[in-house]
Amino acid sequence: MADVDRKRVDITTGAISPKLLYLAWPLVFGNLLQTVYNLADLFWVGRVSSEAVAAVSLMFPLSWMFVSTAMGITAATIALVSQYVGADDDRQADRVVAQTILLTVAVSAALATVGWLFRGHLLSAIGAEGQVFTESLAYIEVIFAALPFTFLFFAFRASLQGAGDTKTAMWLMVASAGLNVVLDPFLILGWGVFPAMGTRGAGIATFIARGFATAAGIYILLRGGFGVRLRVRDLWPDPGLLRKLIDVGYPATLDGWARSFAAVAMAAFVTPFGTAAIAAYGIGIRIMSISWSVAGAVGQATATGVGQNLGAKTPERAARVTWVGTGATMGFLFSAAAVCVLFPEVIIGVFDSSPDVVAEGKRFLYIISPFWAFFGGTMVIQGGFRGAGQTKVALALSVLARWVFRIPVAVALAFSTVAIPGTDIAVEGFSIGVEGIWFAFSIGAFLTFLLAAFWFRLGRWTEGVIDESTGTPGVVGADDPEYQLPQEATPAESDGGDRASQPLGDTEPGDPDEQRPGELADEQGPGEPEFEDRRL
Repeated sequence: MADVDRKRVDITTGAISPKLLYLAWPLVFGNLLQTVYNLADLFWVGRVSSEAVAAVSLMFPLSWMFVSTAMGITAATIALVSQYVGADDDRQADRVVAQTILLTVAVSAALATVGWLFRGHLLSAIGAEGQVFTESLAYIEVIFAALPFTFLFFAFRASLQGAGDTKTAMWLMVASAGLNVVLDPFLILGWGVFPAMGTRGAGIATFIARGFATAAGIYILLRGGFGVRLRVRDLWPDPGLLRKLIDVGYPATLDGWARSFAAVAMAAFVTPFGTAAIAAYGIGIRIMSISWSVAGAVGQATATGVGQNLGAKTPERAARVTWVGTGATMGFLFSAAAVCVLFPEVIIGVFDSSPDVVAEGKRFLYIISPFWAFFGGTMVIQGGFRGAGQTKVALALSVLARWVFRIPVAVALAFSTVAIPGTDIAVEGFSIGVEGIWFAFSIGAFLTFLLAAFWFRLGRWTEGVIDESTGTPGVVGADDPEYQLPQEATPAESDGGDRASQPLGDTEPGDPDEQRPGELADEQGPGEPEFEDRRL
């Protein structure tokens, strides 16, 4: 099968909405499967003891820190791969995949080693003690060993996603989550011939499931035909590409950390208002997480669409992709919010029928759910920035949303006095109670959306992040004397080598009849060995 048969969505031509939907729905399903992944261990260890449940639950903040690091690397991968694919430079997109593999292996191995060496200190730092410490230690030792698998699967998923293939990773998630669920009772409770291993068994089940997904993902990349291809000869450090991956990726990692710490802070603010408020907050956040899964998936699909269009030199269409995704997401979330406003008692009652919790949960939904659309709209616009490689802008929006527009407002509205950090000064707050925290979510979401939309309309994101300064589109570091183009991808032979200088003709970027260079295999000339090299 020739390279042109790679299974992916080209969002640079044709109608935008159906292609965004085609990219987004597997991501939504994948997000839900990730929830299954997380809940499977918790469900089965609950049959062991409360200490075992506490041990697994205690690992979530620590796990999120590592996941945020992986997401940072893969955000860069999506941006670079999608832009190279849009520029018709599949060969360089493949090199990005190889360098991503190298970087994820190096970073995950370093984190796993440091984490394993200091595992006891880490558990003590987050408050584990007694039997909970013992159960946590048994679990975390295996999870650290599985960390490279986790990072490599993120790399695999991002590589295909950037090329426009979101289904393949979804099916691997289905198989991996299913394997994890099946293994859990055998390894945790000791079904059949297996000994009961408790939390360590939960860790081993996760290790095996993630190892399976990673091995299958690497095989798919090596085989090719699914958006991008991994070549063993590309697994040699390329300083230019590695620098680019780090430069684009680290703001996304900081973004994840900022969100994680802000979530901890908001939960701490709710705690003084009692059990009903805490329960209502927990239920409300879990309901909101469904909307975030949808908006996050559309945002990821938007990142792919923006990257491809910037690579294809159609920034106007890249903007349309973002606005179409934003409008569709906001419309869906407005409709979902209407259901929550009409039937709040029924929705909260599914989780907790206590009158106090239902009453507080009803207020939560009344105040926050009408603003879900602004949460979702911002997430899609952030996806547009990430697809352009502008991860620092996405980071700035996350920090402003949580640490400027939300947390200070929550403190000022909810409490009677507000101490200014670093000083002995205290000012009087509005003291309206826990509803002040709910209002802070809404106010922050609205203000952040306005800022995100304004920032995006400025159009300072349209340059992309692939380097074309040498006349060789899509080759990062081509002007570096240490960088040497492989013979098969010289500018004279690459089908993307002169794309930037070619006129677009009379077709419009959105014309479904537009034919881009190299689109049909039977029209390639005999002097283009790149397609021969790409056969499976």
